[in-house]
Amino acid sequence: MFEQISIEVASEMIEKEAALVVDIRDPNTFAQGHIANAVRIDNSNLQQFLQDTDKSLPVIVVCYHGKSSQSAAEIFNQQGFERSYSMEGGMCEWALTKEMVI
Repeated sequence: MFEQISIEVASEMIEKEAALVVDIRDPNTFAQGHIANAVRIDNSNLQQFLQDTDKSLPVIVVCYHGKSSQSAAEIFNQQGFERSYSMEGGMCEWALTKEMVI
């Protein structure tokens, strides 16, 4: 089962545990700003990501407000990722307090 985590916990995991950030927002919004080293995932590259990614690494799924990322984090869990997370508040909250890459 996935867990919901705060922005602070997500930031710490990214920094200290090399957590992977999976961004499920649309391409235009992603291009306007995202978490450093985030990977944008959609149906066109999901299978490749699942094949190529180390499932022992923590995966943090982000979306706009932290709602859609919950079901996506559950999918990653079902696909064998040992630790999958949904970031509460999504990128809307992240943008208020943290740095984004454009």
